[in-house]
Amino acid sequence: MIWLQIYLLAGLVAHKALWEGLKRRNSHNNRANHKRQPIILKLVKGAKIAILLGMVAQTIAPGVLDILPIAAAPAVALRGAGVVIYTTGLVIAMLGRIQIGANWSDIESVRVKRNQSVVSHGLYRYIRHPIYVGDLLLLAGFELSLNSWLALGAGLLAPMILWKALREERMLVESLPGYKKYCAQTKRFIPFVV
Repeated sequence: MIWLQIYLLAGLVAHKALWEGLKRRNSHNNRANHKRQPIILKLVKGAKIAILLGMVAQTIAPGVLDILPIAAAPAVALRGAGVVIYTTGLVIAMLGRIQIGANWSDIESVRVKRNQSVVSHGLYRYIRHPIYVGDLLLLAGFELSLNSWLALGAGLLAPMILWKALREERMLVESLPGYKKYCAQTKRFIPFVV
C-alpha cells in the first residue's frame, strides 16, 4: 500500500509542478487582475485547493481518511483499475497542458489572449478538452485506487465541466478565428464519439 500512496502523491506533485511551472513561464498577467476577482472565481479556486489538499491527505494518511470504502478488503483488480485510470488521466492532462502551451488559461479566468491561436495538434487533434478529460479520469482513478466511493465524484463534476466547456467554446467561436472550423473537425471529450 505504501508504494501506491507514493505513486499517487508523486503524480499529484508532478501535475501541480507542471501547471505552476508553465503558468509562471507563460504568465503575462498583471497583479492587479488577481486582486479584484469575482467571488465565484475565488470559490472555484478554493474548491480546487480543497480537492487537492483532500487528495494529498488521503495519500499521506489513507487509514485515517478511509472515506466511503467500496469494499472492506479491496481486490487487487479494483486498485489496479484505479491506478490505470489515474495514470491515463495524469498523462492526458499533462500532455494536454504541455501541448496547449501559452494558449492556456485558468479554468476560473478563461479569455482569449493576444496572439492566441487554435491548437489542433497532439491530443487536440482528436478532442477539444483533453485537460478536463484527463483531470476527471485522474480524480476517478485516484479515488478508485484508494477503494473509495468518492470515485463517483468525478461523475458529479462532469456536468459542471461540460457547462464550463460549452461556455468556453461559445466565447472562442466568437473571438478566435478558425475555432468554429476546429470544432466541426473534432469531438469535445471522447475521440470519434462525443
